[in-house]
Amino acid sequence: MTNLLTKNENERSYNLEQWKQGYQSQPHEYDYFIDDIDGEIPPELQGTLFRNGPGLLDVQGIPLKHPFDGDGMICAISFLSDGKVHFRNRFVQTEGYVKEQKAGKMLYRGVFGSQKPGGWFNNFLDIKIKNIANTNIIYWGDKLLALWEAAEPYRLDPATLETLGLDYLDGTLNPGDSISAHPCIDPTCELDNGQPCLVNYSIKPGFSSKITVYEFAKSGELLRSHSHSIPGFCFIHDFAITSHYCIFLQNSVTFNPLPYILGFCGAGECVDFHPNQPTRLIIIPRTPPYEDIRIIETQAGFVFHHANAFEEGKTIYLDSICYASLPQMKPEDNYQKVDFDTLDPGKLWRFTIDLNKNTVQNKLLENRSCEFPNLHPDKIGRDYRYLYLGTTHNSLGNAPLQAILKLDVKTKERQVHSFAPQGYVGEPIFVPKPNGTSEDEGWVLTLVYDGIRHRSDLVILDGQNLEKSPLATLHLKHHIPYGLHGNWTNEVFI
Repeated sequence: MTNLLTKNENERSYNLEQWKQGYQSQPHEYDYFIDDIDGEIPPELQGTLFRNGPGLLDVQGIPLKHPFDGDGMICAISFLSDGKVHFRNRFVQTEGYVKEQKAGKMLYRGVFGSQKPGGWFNNFLDIKIKNIANTNIIYWGDKLLALWEAAEPYRLDPATLETLGLDYLDGTLNPGDSISAHPCIDPTCELDNGQPCLVNYSIKPGFSSKITVYEFAKSGELLRSHSHSIPGFCFIHDFAITSHYCIFLQNSVTFNPLPYILGFCGAGECVDFHPNQPTRLIIIPRTPPYEDIRIIETQAGFVFHHANAFEEGKTIYLDSICYASLPQMKPEDNYQKVDFDTLDPGKLWRFTIDLNKNTVQNKLLENRSCEFPNLHPDKIGRDYRYLYLGTTHNSLGNAPLQAILKLDVKTKERQVHSFAPQGYVGEPIFVPKPNGTSEDEGWVLTLVYDGIRHRSDLVILDGQNLEKSPLATLHLKHHIPYGLHGNWTNEVFI
């Protein structure tokens, strides 16, 4: 897939009708070795890329109001030692998915506005939501877990992607509990003699919100947990860690559930963003007795995702994708009729938090529209240099993500690999090269939707020289709808 566009910033880099095709449902489940490959797969690249996202953008022919309401579909792309690559995708067989497939009709409302047929009367007082398990997928503690932040994880067989059922993390969760879809892996935890641990959280929002932090050993055993009451309604999708802190950004939103309860709209449409009100940074210690919690106000816009955080003494640095505004979803809106020119782009900002003075300073790191940040896994929660992000082809304005950006946060040097005009990228995943010595020594893997051929490619880029031709492009036999998040493991299960 070659870039056919010039450097003219006024030229539109995308075709809106092509982009929309990437949101078509993929109802089929596949299992095959990929044999259509351009270039050479690095022989040291061995392991499995797991990736999650909505696979159905309709329920029994009824279009969803928002893609985030779609049932989760897991993709596993396995790189074997003999150079072969295997693809498999399967839907997470959640209770709601199985019931709707059996009934042949929509049985549940969606959080982001999808309504059962029949108008408000048929949705009146129906607040039972379907666990769609569609946001992230991670292999930890010998378990493959599909995550959705409003419910329990679903456990899958990593070799077959067969759904094994709800997983309560060995008794950590109770039925009806939830846990975030954005865990962080501390590569060397001080409390565990330098062993890695997985840090995650849950939120019970309300007039006062309860945040519970969990830390799990590599075996899956719960090491530590602690809960804290935070004033106000918390709408938080992601968080960041340092060696000694968890950092949450409390967006300035309010929530009025009445229209949702009465059946007029989805719960997500009842969230109002207030850009002129301050954002609150919540800093919770990771070390006992967990008491010195800081809440510091700043102006941050709206944040879905954080890139990374690290600390130097009593100063914390937090790098986040910030939006100046969050468009209010309305019942008559259609996500496929989006006008990118009217939407504020996400931009990378750094928040410098002084714990001695309880102050925050903000600095723009990247003006180009960007999302889905990723970095070397050994640098999570640590001072780092390189960041990989999905970005737009043009450096100005807003548009679909069509390129991968490598940003040197120290020197501000940038490298961009664009797949425009027909290519639309997903989250980049950085895979370190075995025995590599440089932070950027590795590969960047990303799924690219080809709007001309209506299929998806897995593209492998050189992490050190992003702008050169792909090392390899693996052509799938079909398309994969635009997804959300995924993770790499060095294990191969096929």
